[in-house]
Amino acid sequence: MNLIGNIIWIIFGGIFIFFEYIIGGLILCLTIVGIPFGLQCFKFAFVGLAPFGVKITDTSSNTGCLSTIMNIIWLIFGGFWIALTHLFFGILLCITIVGIPFGRQHFKLMNLAFSPFGKSIS
Repeated sequence: MNLIGNIIWIIFGGIFIFFEYIIGGLILCLTIVGIPFGLQCFKFAFVGLAPFGVKITDTSSNTGCLSTIMNIIWLIFGGFWIALTHLFFGILLCITIVGIPFGRQHFKLMNLAFSPFGKSIS
């Protein structure tokens, strides 16, 4: 079922999400300061390409409060708008019964958009 969901997701817009996050990550990686944020965009890209069957888990890292500070910077400079976009498309897709699984994937991406630092994809 995950394979069918991912194929439908890619056909109806997942490939565009993938390329948008890849391009954004590459642009952010051009500067030294933007590299950590660019790496988070690559995380978004791979989840955005095939979200069905992907689990997002919190990781306990030894970075202390650094991930919290990076999440705050991320949220201020773009994460909020990414999360709002995924919320909008999630609600729009959940209007129909057929779109509910795809809307849930947007809600998963929205959760990742709020705080990508300190989370891993499995």
